[in-house]
Amino acid sequence: MRRTWWWMVLLVAAMMAAGQPVASAAVRPADSTTVCALYCDTRDPSLAQQETFPVPNVTENGRVIELHVSDADGMAWASIDDGQPNDSVWIDRSWDGGSTWDGLLGQASIPSTWTGTRTLMYNLYDPVDHRRSVLRACGDAAGTVCTQWTYAKVCATYCDGVADSTGTGDTQPVPAATLSGRTISLHTDSGGMAWATIAGGAAGDEVWMDRSWDEGTDWPDGSSEGRVSVPSGATGTATVKINTDDTLGRLYGGAVRACGRAVTGENGSCTAWARPATSHDAAAVDALMYDYDPNTAYWDSSWWNSAVALSTVIDYMRQTGDTKYEWIVDHTFEVNKVAFPAGARSSDPIQGDFISQATDDTEWWALAWIDAYDLTHDQKYLNEAVTIANHVNGLWDSSTCGGGVWWNASKTYKNAVTNALYIRMTAELHNRISGDTAWLGRATTAWSWFQSSGLINSSGLVNDGLTSGCANNGQTVWSYNQGLAIGAGVEIYRATGDAGALSEARTLASAALSSSALVTGGLLTESCDTLTTDCDDNAKQFKGVFMRYLQDLDSVTGNAYSAFATTQANSIWNADRDSLNRLGVRWSGQGSSAHPNTADWRTQASALSALLAAG
Repeated sequence: MRRTWWWMVLLVAAMMAAGQPVASAAVRPADSTTVCALYCDTRDPSLAQQETFPVPNVTENGRVIELHVSDADGMAWASIDDGQPNDSVWIDRSWDGGSTWDGLLGQASIPSTWTGTRTLMYNLYDPVDHRRSVLRACGDAAGTVCTQWTYAKVCATYCDGVADSTGTGDTQPVPAATLSGRTISLHTDSGGMAWATIAGGAAGDEVWMDRSWDEGTDWPDGSSEGRVSVPSGATGTATVKINTDDTLGRLYGGAVRACGRAVTGENGSCTAWARPATSHDAAAVDALMYDYDPNTAYWDSSWWNSAVALSTVIDYMRQTGDTKYEWIVDHTFEVNKVAFPAGARSSDPIQGDFISQATDDTEWWALAWIDAYDLTHDQKYLNEAVTIANHVNGLWDSSTCGGGVWWNASKTYKNAVTNALYIRMTAELHNRISGDTAWLGRATTAWSWFQSSGLINSSGLVNDGLTSGCANNGQTVWSYNQGLAIGAGVEIYRATGDAGALSEARTLASAALSSSALVTGGLLTESCDTLTTDCDDNAKQFKGVFMRYLQDLDSVTGNAYSAFATTQANSIWNADRDSLNRLGVRWSGQGSSAHPNTADWRTQASALSALLAAG
């Protein structure tokens, strides 16, 4: 980008992409598995969003070897300049801090009559497999030479290696380990950095930290971080501080442990692995982001659940002002707005614009993009929601049951979730589109139909759907159906000022909180998360939907439901959380060998909504 030969290199890259032979500038295949993050290895440097030079150049026999980095892409490439034909340049990539490496990545030779060339781009990070690398540029110019490894330290507010007195706060997230009378402790501060101490020991004792990017499964690039010995005349010491997240590399949910060794023996001892908990909400969203896949740009294996998880992360950013995850909003949108065949994102094909056979799946994405619009004020997200809503509106059918939206394109079922989502979606659009009357009319028509449809039973609870004869089918009362009905009433109230809609939302909330079908021992409990049953991947996320819309109702009723939300959050944090801040499906934390308290990203997103509801 800075040298006159660059246009020739781009020409060669174009020839290679077109399948034309370029023998003198051939790129050697990578020696390791291709890594994909935002982009996959071997991306053309002409597409780089940035160009920085984080380590000094090296010179060999007059040739200049340079490492180029684009932090925006999380990728790097190497170049050689002032050289001669057949001089070569490549990338070395190490996943263990530089002890071993995959060499000769993208090796390229200077063509005849040229004085320089460059490699293609390689990823610095592997968020999919939770790995962090260091890279260096190497060249062969009648002798081999390499730059320093780049990003050997993780840097956020501070870089790895600052003194333990730097920053504020001192929390010990897990119990200390003991060894021959020594106490080995893990500490974290308010900025998410960690350090270790050893006390009650003797000179020569050692203490250090291990850092893992995959929840403690392995730690090849984070072994013995900050290792230090107790000095003469002392009984204890502390390591320096290290970061537990690498936000530059989009590596969230890093884990650390403190380890120590007594000078009098070869034995050592370590604490449990832990993640910092700078705040309840921040800890929960960090663990949720651990499972976001930057390559596919969603939480793998669940399409509609990912829309709700995205909305939950947006809720977190809007509520806390912490916008470090904002990049996933646009990334998710741009990667996933295209069409996908069946099995790629959902069991159904995705037609493009987040539209699928399942109407409710489609509507969840519309709500996510309205949330994105509220966060960013970017019109493209609201336009996308309108596109989705126009599709869904085409499934409104007054000829069956007097109205309602069909659950899928096959028009076989009218159910609660699809229609409550439709009301919320159309009312939200009205409340954001100046001068609108069309979406308001659709929202109020759907709200009136929902109230009289029979979906709400005599106890004020929402059953799953209607029979073919348009009667309440008596199927399971799910918390998310109840929550969405509450949310629909709240948004109608905002759109119209109708006190009756707000009153109906409060009635639905009261029915839920007083029902043994949804609340056990003061905790929101799905019918499938009792101690004798298990929830499928869909139901794992239902309670979070309820809490999201109960929080919405709380915001327009003078915090009438804050006590219930606080009860949920306290139990989640104190009984349903492990040392890695993972939150399970049962907010009581209970489980058994036959029916464990499952924790995954769906339960994480659900519980995060409850924590956010508590404020």
